[in-house]
Amino acid sequence: MNYSTGMKWITGIAEGFLAIPIIGGAFVIGTNYSALGVMFLLHAITLILSIREGQGRGASILGLITSVVSIIPIIGWIMHLLTAVALLLSALTSNRIKTW
Repeated sequence: MNYSTGMKWITGIAEGFLAIPIIGGAFVIGTNYSALGVMFLLHAITLILSIREGQGRGASILGLITSVVSIIPIIGWIMHLLTAVALLLSALTSNRIKTW
C-alpha cells in the first residue's frame, strides 16, 4: 500500500465519523470548528501524495471543498457523507486507478 492510499483510508474514516448526524456535528462545534481546519490539512496532504504517486485525486479535492463548506450544518452533513464514500472507494480502487 502506498502513502496516498493510507491517507485516503484515514481521511475517509474521519469523514465518516464527521458524517454521523449528531455526534459529528457536536465534535465539530465542540472543537470550535478547528476539526474542519485539521481535515483541510489532511486532505491537502492526501492530495499532494496522490499527485506524487499518480493516484486518483478527485476524492481529495472533494474533501478540500467539504472542509470549507461544512460550516453550513445540513450541507456539511451531506458533504461529509459523500466525501467519506468517495475517499473509501478511491482507497479501495487505488491500485487499479493510476490517474485522475
